[in-house]
Amino acid sequence: MTIPMELQHAGEAFEAFLRDARDEAGLPTRNPTYTMVQGVFQVFRRRLSLKDAIRFASVLPPLLRAIFVDEWDVDEPQRPFTDREAMTQEAQDLRRDHNIAPDSCIRDVAVALRRHVDEARFDRLLATLPEGAADFWRV
Repeated sequence: MTIPMELQHAGEAFEAFLRDARDEAGLPTRNPTYTMVQGVFQVFRRRLSLKDAIRFASVLPPLLRAIFVDEWDVDEPQRPFTDREAMTQEAQDLRRDHNIAPDSCIRDVAVALRRHVDEARFDRLLATLPEGAADFWRV
């Protein structure tokens, strides 16, 4: 069997995603964009069961999937979905001294992410996740 195309072109797809997220958020470079994406992913992940988080990761492109599961404390208690402002602040708290994610960071990542996933599959999955999951990724 040949290597799947999504793996062969994972780096290119990741760079395209970072450009989209950077431009959407108005960030200057890919470094703060990476921190923003990682923060948003961690906020979302903390609100899912292990099983649901793995299911969510399966719809992400390979390198975004890796970021989603990176540095995961699987023993951390699951948190509830709360208001957008509180979850935004949580995303901005990752590496606080180096994080310049805007207040629109969740929306900005969602807009960019939707350009790089199969949206129908993504939305079908979100519909099976806890209440608040679909709203988190709504743009």
